[in-house]
Amino acid sequence: MSASSDKAEGTMDKASGKVKEVTGSVTNDKEMENEGKAEQTKGSAKKVKGEVKDAFGSD
Repeated sequence: MSASSDKAEGTMDKASGKVKEVTGSVTNDKEMENEGKAEQTKGSAKKVKGEVKDAFGSD
């Protein structure tokens, strides 16, 4: 996977995770809220992975 696609996937994971977190919060569904938080964390990790690849010039 390229650095750009890692960063793009990370951004998408963070966005969808935020939607799940907010939906879970509004509907009082703690499982969905926690799933959203976990997805956001996964997205952050993917973005960092892409940034590291950029910094070191590897794909």
